[in-house]
Amino acid sequence: MATTASIQRKGDPWYAPLLALDVLAGLAMVVAIWAGLLFAKDATNLAGDEQIAQRIFYFHMGCNITATLGFLLSVIGSLGYLVRRSLVWDRIAQAGVEVGTLFGFGIMTTGALWAKPTWNTYWTWDPRLTTATITILIYLAYMLFRNGMDNRHTRARFSAIYALFAFLSVPFTYYSARIFRSIHPIVFDGANAEAQGSFNIGPSMGQTLLITITCFTILFLALFFHRWRQLSLESRIEDLREELYQ
Repeated sequence: MATTASIQRKGDPWYAPLLALDVLAGLAMVVAIWAGLLFAKDATNLAGDEQIAQRIFYFHMGCNITATLGFLLSVIGSLGYLVRRSLVWDRIAQAGVEVGTLFGFGIMTTGALWAKPTWNTYWTWDPRLTTATITILIYLAYMLFRNGMDNRHTRARFSAIYALFAFLSVPFTYYSARIFRSIHPIVFDGANAEAQGSFNIGPSMGQTLLITITCFTILFLALFFHRWRQLSLESRIEDLREELYQ
């Protein structure tokens, strides 16, 4: 006799793809850890604790890229809702913000662990760190404001406009180390003479960075699609509840 769980699996077209993506994401994280800790060569211009801590760079950048991807999806979803007025796009935007913010906390955590042996402190009011913190707080506010609205279309419309303005903080954070005096290294398209613990990306670092970013992207997709599917199910429940009480 088929169990309720087996019936749900057969009737759920997302079950097998998401399960496969979960397994792939788990394997990807194993590969990322191997690449960052074992495959990558030591930075030749660093020594001691700084050389060990430098390996956090690969995970730090993985979180950077995926957080940006999440916030970019929030822009796409927000524009889609404003044009089409479909809550499908709103769910894309919400899932993008939530998963992006999760990786944003990963940025701050890995950055703090990297900063301690490099700057001798977990935190400093450096322009890059300050603007990154402000960005995360802006997106946390996005989630709080959503929870304070009951009407789904009012909530979606406000959230879409908010998300478009919120995304302006992302490029500002990226360019903050170039605009202001900063001790944060500039990794791409330039250098920072004031940076402490700076380095140049050689072939080995480039290969490792490509591996870890790919692995983190797979993890991001797994989390994003799970959250998007959960929001879709919640929306369906709300539709049924509204039909029931009409």
